[in-house]
Amino acid sequence: MFSYRHAFHAGSHADILKHLVLIHLVEYLQEKSGALTIIDTHAGAGIYNLEDGYAKVSNEAENGIFRLAKYIASETHAHSLLDPGIEKYFKCIQSENVNQSLSVYPGSPFILARLLRSQDRLKLFELHPKEIDILRHNIQQLPQAKQIDIYAENSFARLKGLLPPPSRRGLVLIDPSYEDKQDYRYLEVALEEALQRFATGCYAIWYPTLSRRESAALPDRIKKIASAHSRSWLHVELRVENAPGERRLQASGMLIINPPWTLKQHLSGALPSLVKALEIGDSAQFLLKSVEI
Repeated sequence: MFSYRHAFHAGSHADILKHLVLIHLVEYLQEKSGALTIIDTHAGAGIYNLEDGYAKVSNEAENGIFRLAKYIASETHAHSLLDPGIEKYFKCIQSENVNQSLSVYPGSPFILARLLRSQDRLKLFELHPKEIDILRHNIQQLPQAKQIDIYAENSFARLKGLLPPPSRRGLVLIDPSYEDKQDYRYLEVALEEALQRFATGCYAIWYPTLSRRESAALPDRIKKIASAHSRSWLHVELRVENAPGERRLQASGMLIINPPWTLKQHLSGALPSLVKALEIGDSAQFLLKSVEI
């Protein structure tokens, strides 16, 4: 249960997609002055050293943030226009580094913390006994630390108790490792309960694209839950490689329930550039679908 460490995947293509979406969701929701509550159900350690430890062992950043950085540098050198969403995301990553290096990668907790306004709250869940100690230490270094609550609890069981937030404005990021096959079922139950209590919230569900039956079925099952509650949804996937037999993650996706109307246009501009920047071979592609209710 506790073998998964997000540091293995820090700065990967999956992180790029997740954080590109996340930044846009937060900034859209912050266009209104009311307090925003953000919940991250599987927070990890918060920020990761790409030059040491688990991240260096897996080296997934090489085909993720490092590859994107090279693409951005080449586009800038060629005086090409960079997609504004990608530019904003990359500046967010750079802001955690010194002298334009890319030695550390901020996970969702740090990205979300940096975006908080004074009236906003961030709630982080992490069950891994070592990760949560690192997370607490890292969060304490931030000026926004007093706006952040950290829970060493099962977020799937605890989520419904936090909804709806006092301001009735909230964003929930659900991104388990799916290392335990039960996570798929737990996610569906937690999402169903959350929508019963807080139907108007924005829910961003990340998932890896795997050959596992549960993984293949998850997008349609989430869409079915959203439709049962008369909620709009947006589905995005990014595939950077298609190599049968290759064990490393080649694609991931997100389902956003109650997406802002701007998100599809935002991704329509960014995804072609991400495919070009991150493709391995000639099989990179993206999927972008939405249903408005």
